[in-house]
Amino acid sequence: MRLRFLGTDSDQGGCPAMYATDRGTYVVQGKVVTDTVALGDLRDLADDETIVEFDPALVRHLIEHYDDHHANE
Repeated sequence: MRLRFLGTDSDQGGCPAMYATDRGTYVVQGKVVTDTVALGDLRDLADDETIVEFDPALVRHLIEHYDDHHANE
């Protein structure tokens, strides 16, 4: 899988960040959730899965990419 950087809301250029994949999906870079109470609220988290927390403002990068990508359909 290859990633294409879409944007970040970090002043340092790191987390959180949004990426598009060459599979037509998206990846978010955020803080790994380790809170046991929050993890207990999840349904069926597989051994090869994790969850990350990110600021909702990051979603604008996904919306912008999605709108640009689908504008010519």
